Amino acid sequence: MPSNLPSSQASQPACEAQFVRVAETRRDPLRFFVDGHEVCALQGDTLLTAVLMHQRRVRDSEFSGAPRAGFCLIGACQDCWMRTEDGKRVRACSTLVTEGMRVLTRSRIAPLQSASAELAASGDAQ
Repeated sequence: MPSNLPSSQASQPACEAQFVRVAETRRDPLRFFVDGHEVCALQGDTLLTAVLMHQRRVRDSEFSGAPRAGFCLIGACQDCWMRTEDGKRVRACSTLVTEGMRVLTRSRIAPLQSASAELAASGDAQ
């Protein structure tokens, strides 16, 4: 099993995991997709856990583009919303990952600030 501990090597991957699994490693594995890339999870993992086992964020903010990784982990803060490839919004902290699930960390819609800037530049904003 690869280590998720920081490495002092120069060849350290640019995308490190936020979470490290230390228990319940014997559950059945399953595959799902994050931004089109196949990754693995274990049966019973929430989407938040499964995604953060592979990278440091669950999404980019639709307002600022800043990375978000969840906050409260109990479904109260609204910070972990993700979208499936078909556009459905799911709360990553309380949604169980399923075999073949396809989620996006970046919105297919331009950030709100970009849209506002384009509108202002076109002269239509009054």
